[in-house]
Amino acid sequence: MARYSNVPMSLADACLVRMSELYPECVLLTTDSDFTIYRRHGRKAIPTFTPPASS
Repeated sequence: MARYSNVPMSLADACLVRMSELYPECVLLTTDSDFTIYRRHGRKAIPTFTPPASS
């Protein structure tokens, strides 16, 4: 969490980052754009799926 001091990371976000490290084959379903910044294992992007905005 200290690594991302300029991007607010909640405990829930930190848990999801850790879970993505434990289960690397899974894709994170989120509407939180901060997950494009967060990295697992220090440098690997977290695979995410963001549903399209409804109109």
